[in-house]
Amino acid sequence: MTGWTVVQVSDPAALVAASHLFDGPVSLAGATDTLGRPGHVVLLARAADGHDVGFVSGVEMRHPDKDAELFLYELGVDEAWRRQGVATALLAALRDVALARGCRGMWTGTEADNDAALATYRAAGAEIDDGSVFVVWDDLAEVPPGGAAPTEEGSAG
Repeated sequence: MTGWTVVQVSDPAALVAASHLFDGPVSLAGATDTLGRPGHVVLLARAADGHDVGFVSGVEMRHPDKDAELFLYELGVDEAWRRQGVATALLAALRDVALARGCRGMWTGTEADNDAALATYRAAGAEIDDGSVFVVWDDLAEVPPGGAAPTEEGSAG
């Protein structure tokens, strides 16, 4: 018997109450928008006393020439609850949600030196693709129309 259960979140107030697990405060508007978007899912690991001890979020994706898959957006576990199987249970529950939605695969990204995350994902059955590169636009409003300004060599770099 574990000291927690995993629940799928449908009430935005539950995400606000679990703000301590996220990178920053969760607003009611942000939680409502997230949970209302098609394909978005958030699961919480909840201790027997009702305290939330971990979360995982995912987004279902589909491309016309590929099977549906679930992007694991973020995984977080309260520091006091780490190395007790919470992350593994959250990943297993997200896998179950993905399968129930008809997703064939699940994927995520993390920093190459995030050994804890990589070990967690490996333990959950993931293969680590060392050749992948993530490309990021952090603030689209700051990107000029048409993309980045050309470099000295005449390309966008």
